[in-house]
This record gives sequence, C-alpha cells and structure tokens, in this order.
Amino acid sequence: MKHHDHDEHQGAARKDVRQRAEALVRELVTETLHTSWELIKITIPVVIITKILEELGLITLLSGILEPVMGIIGLPGSMGLVWATAILTNLYGAVIVFASLVPDLDLTTAQVTVVCSVMLIAHALPLELTITKKAGASFTAIALIRLTGAFIYGFLLHSLCSVFHIWQEPAAMLFQVEARPDTLWAWAMGQLQNFALIVVVIFCIIIIMKLLRVFGILAFFERMLEPVLPLFGMSRKAAPVTVVGMVMGISYGGALIIRETNSGAMGRREVFFSLALMGLSHALVEDTLLMLALGGHWGGILVGRVVFSLVVIYLLALTTGRGLRAPSVRTHKGL
Repeated sequence: MKHHDHDEHQGAARKDVRQRAEALVRELVTETLHTSWELIKITIPVVIITKILEELGLITLLSGILEPVMGIIGLPGSMGLVWATAILTNLYGAVIVFASLVPDLDLTTAQVTVVCSVMLIAHALPLELTITKKAGASFTAIALIRLTGAFIYGFLLHSLCSVFHIWQEPAAMLFQVEARPDTLWAWAMGQLQNFALIVVVIFCIIIIMKLLRVFGILAFFERMLEPVLPLFGMSRKAAPVTVVGMVMGISYGGALIIRETNSGAMGRREVFFSLALMGLSHALVEDTLLMLALGGHWGGILVGRVVFSLVVIYLLALTTGRGLRAPSVRTHKGL
C-alpha cells in the first residue's frame, strides 16, 4: 500500500513538473511572439522604404555630401560611400562596399579605426531611429546626437592618432566579403532570414533576462549602477533596458526597449538619456567583433567609443541642470 502511495506521489510530482514546464514554454513563446511582432511591424515598412531609396540612388547622393567630411576626419573621399551605406542600410552592407574599395587604397589602422568608429555610432538610422521614436525619444534629437557624435569622435580619434603617431601601420583586413546577389528576390529572402533571426535572438534574450533576474544578477548590476546612473540623467530603473540595448543592440533589443520604456516605469527624461547612450554605444559585442575583422583597433572602436559616449551623456545631463544627484523621495514628483 505504501509502495502504491509512493508511486502515486511520484507520478503527481512528475505531472506537476511537466505542467509547470509547459506553462513556462507557453509563456516564453507568447512573450517572444508578442515582443517580436512589436519590432517586426516597425521593421517591415522601414526596410522597404530604405530599399526603394537605395534603388533611387540616395546612397550615392549622400556619399557625395559626405566626401568633404571624410577629409576632415582623415579619410579618402571614397569612404563617404561606405559611411552613407552604413547610415541608410546597415553595417553589413557597408562592409561589402568597404571590401570592394579597400584593395585600391593604402589605409592605416588608424584610418580604418576612424571609419569603423563613425559607422558604429551612426548606422541603420532609418530603422534604429524609428525604434527610438517608438520607445519615446525624439527622432530628430537622437539623430543629431548620433550624427554629430560620430563626426566629433571621428575627428578626435583622427587628431589623436595623427599627433601621437598611433596605429600608423598598414591596416590588415582579417576576412574578404563576397558580394551578395543583387536581385530583389535575394534581398527579400535575406530580409526573411533577418526576421527569423530576430525572433530567435529575442527568445534567447527573454530567457537570459529571466535567468539574470532569478539569480539576482540584474539586481546586483542595478545596485552597482545606482550611484552612477544619476550622473547620466537616469535612475536605477533604466539599468536593465540600457544594458540590453548596449550589449545586444537597438535592432535586436528594440522590442524589449519599447516594451520597457512604454511601461511607464521610467520618466521621459531618463528614457531619452538611456536611448541616447544606446545610440552612441550599442551592440558592443557583435558590431565590435565585425569592425575588428575589418582591421579596426579595439582601443578606438570599443574602449574609446564607450568612454566618449559616457562623457557625451554626462555633459548632456549636466547642461540640463538635473542629473548630478539621485532623486530623493521628496523631489521625485517634480522630475
């Protein structure tokens, strides 16, 4: 009799575990599909419009405008086409253009680091600025911060490398990129693959975020960042979403960013500073590795860029006159 009761108890326990697992999977799938759709419904019209503009020659037009700017930051005029491609499409499109141009140029590591840095700060603007606007920050303000920030950082980096003769050796590109098939069908298939990848990445992000919360890692980082974030115009509530955007990127983390910023937990001001910081420094793993493969130096494309981004956001918070003290209970209402 006892043996029978024990078997029943084990069977009930297994059933309970199975039901909990099924409920967790349903929750993850539902959350992933909802979050992915929030991003994909923004992405679809933007990529179609961007493709039309590309076919109409807007990239070539923009590259002509950028040619004089390239000279100021120590780059040949042809790099204007590379940056224009990055601004209107994405980094991968710019990498293909760069790979086609670089054999005819004798670029130094410093020059490649500069062009990689300006692309990292200002790329995929039609898509990423649309996500930024949906999340609650000004489209125009963030665009201005990213474009101006890219130019200023490029100029500072070029000046430092020139004055101190840093990274003046010939650049070494670690891989060659094959041109993609230039057909509408190939483009459409590529976009479908991107959408599928977005869903997979968001699913992984959601799982990772849940695990980080369960094990208290997010809470640990929030406690670590709490004394620092007010310097950049943010409270501890901005920590998780800012980390997601900076590590995973605006395109992949965009849906989660929109969900969190629209939840009302963060004030409009800290939403702006969080998105501005993400705009200057995001996808710190994937994009940095891609630019390293192009021959950029990690000191410029990662360390220098993050330091520059933090300084810019600090100065923005400082000039508003509010951001140097953590809000107290008494002043919170007035923020």
